[in-house]
Amino acid sequence: MASPGASALDESTTLELSGDLLVIPLGATEQHGPHLPLGTDTIIATALAASLDAVVAPALPFGSSGEHAGFAGTLSIGREALIRVLVELVRSSSLPRTLFVNAHGGNAEPLAAAVRQLRDEGHAVWAWTPAFGGDAHAGRVETSLLLALAPALVGEAREPGNTEPLAALMTRLRAEGVRAVAPNGVLGDPRGASAEEGRALLAAATAELRAFVARLPEPAGEAARGGEAARGGEAAPATRDGDPLPAGEAARGGEAAARA
Repeated sequence: MASPGASALDESTTLELSGDLLVIPLGATEQHGPHLPLGTDTIIATALAASLDAVVAPALPFGSSGEHAGFAGTLSIGREALIRVLVELVRSSSLPRTLFVNAHGGNAEPLAAAVRQLRDEGHAVWAWTPAFGGDAHAGRVETSLLLALAPALVGEAREPGNTEPLAALMTRLRAEGVRAVAPNGVLGDPRGASAEEGRALLAAATAELRAFVARLPEPAGEAARGGEAARGGEAAPATRDGDPLPAGEAARGGEAAARA
């Protein structure tokens, strides 16, 4: 699924670096039930980012994961720290365009805030989150994805968790965290997951991501990093039918914010 045109930033020398689009995968280090690794979201974001003909940065493995507090292994830098990190990464980049590929729902709101701030500063920056659908966390969807990407990391103890609709759980989730509504950390039912389903989900998401990138405006010449030229990318990310959306706008139809 990796694109031959993808260039790993951390494997390139400064003289070898070329291209005009920097892709930064955003994941998390948080519990994913008794059967999936803590790096599940990072693994998914990295795989999706690698499908692009672009310069791909090392994934950011820490995000806003406070809702998973109380589970062993969860590490969270919180909303404000995440915003600051994302802003500083883009400010420091020598490439004229930046795309964040996010695979953790808890990152959606701080990511949107960071993109708004960066655009106000004149940077050409976007964010994209896959809309996999299905259950919310460590259920059939994410288990299928990991069976396709890293089957050796998927455990056999695939027990169901809370299968209520996420909308019905959201008030308690925000106030009390995942443990209050799902003691095993699973929001969904991983039984029935398969590598075949995971490959189909990844193929669909990859196609959507590549189409999104194809619609991004080109860099505005040498001035793309500053002033009004950099804001040439501001007009295109506007609507849902055809043009790229700003990060977090309607959280990609609610899916980004919903996936825990």
